[in-house]
Amino acid sequence: MMGENPKKKQPNRWMALITIPFQMGIIIYGFYYLGSWLEEKYHSQDELYIKIFTMLGVFVAIYNVIRQVKQLNNTNDK
Repeated sequence: MMGENPKKKQPNRWMALITIPFQMGIIIYGFYYLGSWLEEKYHSQDELYIKIFTMLGVFVAIYNVIRQVKQLNNTNDK
């Protein structure tokens, strides 16, 4: 009874949501940078590497957001 803390301090849900746009931007820019580096190295038609890697970065960023929101909902439901 003495060591029990009935109200455990939970991380603020809003603070976790505020960082999501920054994470998305960093992920998408990282994939764009990789695509532009490949474009300089291998020179494709119509900047194909940049387009493919930027879209891949968008999908990875969206997957990351969905995963984080699911995890946030699961921890707060308990």
